[in-house]
Amino acid sequence: MPDEFDTGTVPGTAGATARSGGMTIPRRFTRAGEDPFASVAWARRTSRITNPDGSVVFEMKDAEIPAGWSQVAADIMVSKYFRKAGVPQVDADGRPTVDGAGRPVLGPERSAKQVIHRLAGCWRFWGESHGYFASAEDAQAFYDELCYMLVHQMAAPNSPQWFNTGLNWAYGITGPAQGHYFVDPVDGAVKQSADAYTRPTPHACFIQGVGDDLVNAGGLMDLWVREARIFKYGSGTGSNFSAIRGEGEPLSGGGTSSGLMSFLKVGDRAAGAIKSGGTTRRAAKMVVLDLDHPDIEAFISWKAEEEKKVAALIAAGYPSDYNGEAYATVSGQNSNNSVRVPNAFVDAVERDGDWDLIRRTDGKVAKTVRARAVWERIAEAAWACADPGVQFDTTINEWHTCPEGGRINASNPCSEYLFLDDTACNLASLNLIRFLDAETGAFDVEGLRHATRLWTVVLEISVLMAQFPSEAIARQSFDYRTLGLGYANIGTVLMLLGMPYDSDAARAYTGAVTAIMTGESYAASAELASHLGPFPEYPTNERHMLRVIRNHRRAAHAAPAEEYEGLSVLPMAIDPDLTPPDLLRAARAAWDRALAGGELHGYRNAQTTLLAPTGTIGLLMDCDTTGVEPDFALVKFKKLAGGGYFKIANQSLDPALKNLGYGVAERKAILTYVLGTLSLEGAPHINRHSLAERGFSAEDLARIEAALPGVFELAFAFNAWTLGEAALARVGISMERASKPGFDLLAALGFSRAQIADANEHICGTMTVEGAPGLKPEHLPVFDCANKCGKKGTRYIHAMGHVRMMAAAQSFLSGAISKTINMPHEATVADITDAYMESWKHGIKAMALYRDGSKMSQPLSTKSDVKEAAEEETAAEREAKVQTRIDEAVAAAVAKALTEAEAARAGEPAPAMAEVAATPTLRPMVAPLTA
Repeated sequence: MPDEFDTGTVPGTAGATARSGGMTIPRRFTRAGEDPFASVAWARRTSRITNPDGSVVFEMKDAEIPAGWSQVAADIMVSKYFRKAGVPQVDADGRPTVDGAGRPVLGPERSAKQVIHRLAGCWRFWGESHGYFASAEDAQAFYDELCYMLVHQMAAPNSPQWFNTGLNWAYGITGPAQGHYFVDPVDGAVKQSADAYTRPTPHACFIQGVGDDLVNAGGLMDLWVREARIFKYGSGTGSNFSAIRGEGEPLSGGGTSSGLMSFLKVGDRAAGAIKSGGTTRRAAKMVVLDLDHPDIEAFISWKAEEEKKVAALIAAGYPSDYNGEAYATVSGQNSNNSVRVPNAFVDAVERDGDWDLIRRTDGKVAKTVRARAVWERIAEAAWACADPGVQFDTTINEWHTCPEGGRINASNPCSEYLFLDDTACNLASLNLIRFLDAETGAFDVEGLRHATRLWTVVLEISVLMAQFPSEAIARQSFDYRTLGLGYANIGTVLMLLGMPYDSDAARAYTGAVTAIMTGESYAASAELASHLGPFPEYPTNERHMLRVIRNHRRAAHAAPAEEYEGLSVLPMAIDPDLTPPDLLRAARAAWDRALAGGELHGYRNAQTTLLAPTGTIGLLMDCDTTGVEPDFALVKFKKLAGGGYFKIANQSLDPALKNLGYGVAERKAILTYVLGTLSLEGAPHINRHSLAERGFSAEDLARIEAALPGVFELAFAFNAWTLGEAALARVGISMERASKPGFDLLAALGFSRAQIADANEHICGTMTVEGAPGLKPEHLPVFDCANKCGKKGTRYIHAMGHVRMMAAAQSFLSGAISKTINMPHEATVADITDAYMESWKHGIKAMALYRDGSKMSQPLSTKSDVKEAAEEETAAEREAKVQTRIDEAVAAAVAKALTEAEAARAGEPAPAMAEVAATPTLRPMVAPLTA
């Protein structure tokens, strides 16, 4: 445990006025004296992670997990967040185990209880030791409430907390120092960490400055080292490289610069090496460039040009997998790229004016370009490969709480954390579905307020206890104390309530929930300041921060436009006519208290909220939707504890139908339409009877039935791996033939495309509600997703639906939003420029988009690649015909060879080779194979 401070004193924050007392922690989810871990049932699970070829990557048996967690959540906890070494082991009775020499036996964590205890216990320890709580009882309540929320999947901190926090506090793990720094809260001095874990590294997001220097401190090579230190502990970093001189600019020692792009490629390779270095996860970095940089045109097109190389490599036979050789060969694949768009540039685009690119060495104009041409180049590149994203520089800095410390130049890799260079932010997210009563639709406002307050304290304590990868980041992060509280599953909440994601009602609801969270978080920050003092740089930024808080409050109260201060683009206010009254009252009250508390005490933190992507922790919390995203699709696959998967509708579909007034029978019919019967019984064309007629045994049919719940397409249950060689032999198909890529067993058995399509829809479902029996047309928008659902689906959320939802949340966030605006494959470059422009007009700080299928490697899909036209001959059918001709040719050749052998033995002359070449069965197979 840390011993660098006196636990008998209550030190304040150096540079700010410390106050007496501490926070009281009321209980909402727990009772004093009761074990929060006893509030759920526990189960022993096996966690097994496999490669696509079935080889086992990781396996742990008998891991203790809450029984209500899905297998995916269990796998995340066990494979990613369990510490794998250095943990004292215990026997079945909980007693420490020792070896023959009496030394403790060390090994991995084996229970989620251990992980949650080391996090909550570590937070409590640091908070209690530094005067955050009014009493020991309050500290215990803090610990109990957090354990309860973590066990019940109500909230989760970012991954680096799970990786690192509490390892020293709980297990005494130290490890050699890694070059980290911290600020001593007693004397305010920056000090170097003595080991790796006494002070954990809980921050996920970093922004680092970089100067126009190659090898000295603060320059490019120094940045690559600092980035490596961040990547090693599972975090991400972003930098604005606009200070680096452009190509052709003079060097101090003579000659000219090779330009920014050559150095960005070095950094990209360095990040790629870290990715493959056995760390907790792949490197994550953001590269930002101002639009007036001399190399901006090459930067904009960088990834799009590299994607062309990938396409050529894939065409030559390399795999399209993102982790494969094609992508590993090209540059630019280890970062997200964004351009900074100031209002002056947008103005130039709108009037079709010129835009100057400025040399970094002397400030002279390097080149003048048409602003609209640059704007279109950005859109064309994003159309081709989803990069670069855009960050609206003026909007970002007009909402900046601390401009006296400098401009905001960059972001973390996902663009949600926007603040000063050389700062860090640690994140946590609330799972909103846990605050909603699915039966009544009532939202637990008081529960959200309580959780927000406690998690603000968690993140603030995390700043206190953290170590950082450089002296500058340690100093800045201590002085500004930025936090990143957010949420996940708003898309699920809206669907369950029967609100279309793209609707004014949904935007009002989302705005109110976001306003409550951020208002309560700033109110908690003011409360912390009343006990511990405001962040050290608050006094010099007080007027700026209070201006920003007042603007947030005005959006909550839907104030007139003329009341806003210092904003070029006004935020989207909460619509009081569409917002549930309890949410509206809570949102406005939260901002009233946030402003009043700040005016009285200041704030402990320069920022408190943002919306992160919540990818991994979203899975840990069993979220259907991440961050502020809508659902990607209505049908997903759920992993089974014993291995394998089965198909499920998302958790909001049935409750949403119920809340919309559909009865049990109606809901069952709709769900069956979406999911299918998952059985051969009663299916058209392809059923037990027709398959038995073709030679399948009862055992074969049982094996097929068992596979049906886990497949998107019926054909996926009819393959060599499901059936086995004996079953294939019974229907006259060789294992070799059935194992060939693209082979379609159902087509080979004589079923037509129309018959397969009918059976597929009956058994596997449509995976869309479009056309569902009894579903009212006016309810279709409730179930719209980010992409078209299934093969029959035509509906999806329009890009402007995403933009407007982001605007509703952005009005009430300290930082920004990590979110992808999904666009269909047929979207045009003009559609992309429109989305960018509307994002700016709606006050969004940063945005990125993805056109379906624009990259050669695409992570998510809602339908298979089987052709949809029922009567069209598929590649599999053509291959089956060709294979038949090949089989016939081989048989003929074998027969001819036997004839020749017999003739040779009888002393007869062998047929001429020309006769073999002219064998009729060999001719028709050549053209299809060479076409």
